[in-house]
Amino acid sequence: MGTVLASGDLLALSRVLAAGYHGPPALTLTTAFTEWTFDPWMTALVVTLGGSYLAGVCRVAGWPVARRIWFLGVGLGFLVIATMSWVGAYQPFLMYARAVQTVLLVLVVPLFLALGRPVSVFIAVFPAAGRRIAAAIGSRPARLVTFPAITTFTLVAVPFVMYFTSWYTAVFHSGTVRELTYLALMAPGFVFFWTLLRVDPVPKKYSYAVSMWITGAEVIGDAFLGIAVIANQNLIGAAYYHALARPWGPTLATDEVIAGGVLWVLGDLVGLPFLAALLIQMMREDESDAARIDADLDAQDAELKAAAAAQEPGGQDPRPWWEDDPLFTSRFKAN
Repeated sequence: MGTVLASGDLLALSRVLAAGYHGPPALTLTTAFTEWTFDPWMTALVVTLGGSYLAGVCRVAGWPVARRIWFLGVGLGFLVIATMSWVGAYQPFLMYARAVQTVLLVLVVPLFLALGRPVSVFIAVFPAAGRRIAAAIGSRPARLVTFPAITTFTLVAVPFVMYFTSWYTAVFHSGTVRELTYLALMAPGFVFFWTLLRVDPVPKKYSYAVSMWITGAEVIGDAFLGIAVIANQNLIGAAYYHALARPWGPTLATDEVIAGGVLWVLGDLVGLPFLAALLIQMMREDESDAARIDADLDAQDAELKAAAAAQEPGGQDPRPWWEDDPLFTSRFKAN
């Protein structure tokens, strides 16, 4: 394979090969539905986030049902799929399953969690703490950290560093590293979508045109990561995957190429719902601006009419002058 293994890796490889393969069966359509895993920490996170959000929206009158679906159904649902479905069960054994998990955690889960407007829910339910949160969001450090170039770079850099350093295989050897990695992948994605969608209070409102350009840069970043994985001459995590001795599925080289394609193509496809959300928000903002401008014009027109009426002789009740003259009042009464 042309890969140089360290003495420790060779020792680990010999032990695993001696013990034989211990893992799930070959991935098929059937096993994709039957081979699930249980992650207690992610389960606790899903229950905590879901319960807190549901309790919060129940205290906010008229909270849109669609927002609940985005957060509870789609966002947390994909978090369960990414960490406990076949994706979570097979990600230690198939590199392309790990790639699917990366796309879900970096892009899909944060997008729909942000669409649920959790910051607005928190501010509405806890006004005192909400004011402090709003002040922190509007602070200069927050504006600096959430500058679009920084959030986009972080979104692309975190998975890139993970795939091309020892961080990649550390996830397989430590449950703590695995759980922290899940959070490290989701956090940049949430900040990215939160600041660009602008459905919640944000440090600075950039125009949706800027958001479109930033999305284009993010798409290029996804493509760059995927192409880098495909073009990589040395197998990522070679010692680990050789030690697995997986007897089924694609070869290690083919698996890596498929994983790069998943990062590239699936990552770009996931950008489509984000673009759709941006377009919807842009149209809503245009309608709101049009309504506000119409209201301002109507108010100005009413003020002009009132001013013109006030300048007329006699004001709003112009009556003949003789009706108020004492010399003629008695005549009108007599008649």
